[in-house]
Amino acid sequence: MEAHRRPRPNEAAGEPDGIGRRRFLGYVVAASTLTVAAQLGETVFAPAEAGAAVPSVPGPAEIYDLNDMLTHATLPTANLISIRIDADGTASFALPRAEVGQGITTSSAMLIAEELDLPLERIRVSLADARPELVFNQLTGGSNTTISTFTPIRVAAAVARGRLLKAAALELGEGIDTLTAKAGVVVSTVTGRSFSYGELAEKAAAVTTTQVSVTLKEPSEFGVIGTAQRRIDALEAVTGRKRFAMDLQVPGALPTMVCRPPTINGTVRSVENLDAVRALPGITDVVTVSTGVAVRGRTFGQCIDAVRALKVTWGPGTADGKSAATVRDELRRAELPLPALDLLTKSVDARFTFHFASNSALETNCAVADVRKDSAEIWASLKSPITAQEQIALKLGLPPTAVKVHVTEGGGSFGRKLFHDAAAEAAEISRALGKPVKLMWHRTDDFRQGRTHPMSTSRARATYALGQVLTYDQRHTSVATDFGHGVGEIITSEAARLPVGDLAFSETIFTLTQQTPYRFGLVTQLLSETDKGFNTGSMRNIYSPNVRCAQELVVDELARRMGKDACRFRRTFLKDDRARAVLDKAAEVGDWGRDMPAGTAQGIAIHPEYHAYVAVLAEIDCRPQTTGRRVRDAYTGPRVTRVVCAVDVGLAVNPRGLQAQMMGGIMDGIAITLSSGLHLDNGHFLEGSWDNYFYTRQWNTPPELEIVVMPPTTGQPGGAGELAVAGAMAAVACAYGRATGTMPTTFPINHDEPLGFEPLPTTPPVPASPTDGLSRAY
Repeated sequence: MEAHRRPRPNEAAGEPDGIGRRRFLGYVVAASTLTVAAQLGETVFAPAEAGAAVPSVPGPAEIYDLNDMLTHATLPTANLISIRIDADGTASFALPRAEVGQGITTSSAMLIAEELDLPLERIRVSLADARPELVFNQLTGGSNTTISTFTPIRVAAAVARGRLLKAAALELGEGIDTLTAKAGVVVSTVTGRSFSYGELAEKAAAVTTTQVSVTLKEPSEFGVIGTAQRRIDALEAVTGRKRFAMDLQVPGALPTMVCRPPTINGTVRSVENLDAVRALPGITDVVTVSTGVAVRGRTFGQCIDAVRALKVTWGPGTADGKSAATVRDELRRAELPLPALDLLTKSVDARFTFHFASNSALETNCAVADVRKDSAEIWASLKSPITAQEQIALKLGLPPTAVKVHVTEGGGSFGRKLFHDAAAEAAEISRALGKPVKLMWHRTDDFRQGRTHPMSTSRARATYALGQVLTYDQRHTSVATDFGHGVGEIITSEAARLPVGDLAFSETIFTLTQQTPYRFGLVTQLLSETDKGFNTGSMRNIYSPNVRCAQELVVDELARRMGKDACRFRRTFLKDDRARAVLDKAAEVGDWGRDMPAGTAQGIAIHPEYHAYVAVLAEIDCRPQTTGRRVRDAYTGPRVTRVVCAVDVGLAVNPRGLQAQMMGGIMDGIAITLSSGLHLDNGHFLEGSWDNYFYTRQWNTPPELEIVVMPPTTGQPGGAGELAVAGAMAAVACAYGRATGTMPTTFPINHDEPLGFEPLPTTPPVPASPTDGLSRAY
């Protein structure tokens, strides 16, 4: 029984476990070959009551969460999601989302293959250009793609299949009930005659747009959905044939880079040697722009040489003079107060600090731009291309219809590509030069001037008495997160239905994502923000990894003080049977409670989000290690040796893809717990390359890693892209606390240790005064 049942867009009353045999409306679109689209309505469930020893009122995220909001925002334009059947018998689909390695082109193709009865290899999925008519239906984020497109894509595919059957029936002079469709062929069960989809594509086309009704397959009929499939782009990926933005050959677009300020958001005052740099080999142009000094040349190597040679006097930035210590003090001053303690109860009180972190996408920020007098064309990996189109048009003084934005595949994102700063910068440079540019950020740019996950603190307090947890209060305080990438507009449009009252954007996002899975009596979780001087953004799960890590550490401490086993304690207080099931599975497979040597330990944690649940069991070795980071000859940091993950996303469209998502999330969780953080010093970050930003390395990748995908528990998919990060971070932190006997309160755990690397230089060194000029070298 699922407690505190959230409303699920597209579900029907009386059929809580899936779509079932309901009728859906779609369209046959007027076109030369068969083109179809979906139409979609909505029905919302009310949450069910759940009993508790000390009852907890369902939080807003348990009733209506961020994913519900994103899905509801897509509904008005769901009918604009279309599929085209071509004369060669293939199906073409332009996915209005960004593929950045998460595998959504494969899962989308699987949905089409299921309802269209067409082999997976005959489906072509591309990425749609910016389509303003989609309004909020072209934003990739919040683990929402599969949830929001699950029904519209299937409806469009089912409409196409029905239209093909009708065309075949007319050709054969038979009833549709005498025909079967399989593997792209319609066959008569009476005469045995057959037509391929390609032969029927033109015959099935419509002269006018027509509304039709279709029935979708029941889950028991699935033959593709729910099966483990290889990525449809796997061969291209491993053979180097995948095309990213920097692989495009746009006529006249030459490599371009920018010499950037040494402190965050510094500005150009003057350039001493422009003519000398313009004369360097291969350099065609040098121009000052709002973000620095841009150089365009024949090769990226020549651009790097030119950037290094520039002598620039810089003005102050927006974070000059700030360090991790000053930001931490500012955060603590902005913390909201916790409720007063009751003298009759005991409490666990803790404060946690989470340092700045990088999104760490393998592909650096990049874009291609060709800006003319009255038009512009942009190529980039963009998760919010409509917003990019609108804002770039505004900056260029052009109507949005004059700016064409092409979405390319991206080499990772983790929230980074929700922002279009590279595309906007490329457009600005192209306009200034009057020439096309192929802009790429240096890796150092990404670390020092790119988007970061904001530094934050979390104060948590739980009170308990007589074997029960009576209250849980958490006050999360963060450097401001920038949501100016389209989500803010969605919040504004959905404000009337949101169960959060009159909150600001960040507070709304926080309220719609944060929840506790435990019956802890009166629960409050509040956000406050400070300091907008940093370039921040969402990083895979937004607030959840930090908030859930703090909560799960408090849960471990509650269990210890109350003399309970940490796993059984969690199980006792969990609200939901699905949550208990993943916890039980992780504990069973991971052999929870087994004897382990001193200095090693297990940790376990659970995380619910976006209609899905994950439990992670991690084992850690905190004894002195003989191996470590390459730059630390005597590193003795902890090593995660084993991880077991049990995941329930309702219905996993592609279990193999889901396992890959969990694996990536686990690596992120290990990184931000143990080693991945940015060191802020005098207005700039010290990290400037992969050599000194310590994402999970091979030596710290658990040699034992098992991911268990639970059997389907609902008829619809839940969110998966971000799910494992918070669970893994919390499990590793809990394991560390149990192994060392001390609850960790600063993350990453190694942040306050000696750096272990020599920061990349600036020339001259960063000045003591934030107003002093400074040139920059990589």
